[in-house]
Amino acid sequence: MAAGPPPPLDPSPLPVFTEEGFGDKFLRKTRENPLVPLGCLCTVGVLTYGLISFKKGNTRRSQLMMRARILAQGFTFAALLGGMVVTAMKSRK
Repeated sequence: MAAGPPPPLDPSPLPVFTEEGFGDKFLRKTRENPLVPLGCLCTVGVLTYGLISFKKGNTRRSQLMMRARILAQGFTFAALLGGMVVTAMKSRK
C-alpha cells in the first residue's frame, strides 16, 4: 500500500464572539422567552400588593395575595422550563 503523505493539519478557525452588555443580553433573552419576565413582574406585583394589604391589616386579602404569588411563581417556573425545552428542540434541528 503506497499511500501518499497525510494531509496537512489546518487548525479550524475559532468562532468570534462579540462582547454583550447586560442590556443587550437582557433584551435577547426576553425576545427568546418573553413569558419569564412577564411572570417575574406578576410575581413582584402580587407580592407587593400582598405586603401592602398585610401592613394595612387586611389579613384576608394578604393571604389571598400570598396564594396568588405561589401561582405566579409556578407560572414563571413553567415558562422557564418551556423555554428551555423549546431551546433544546431548536438546537437539535
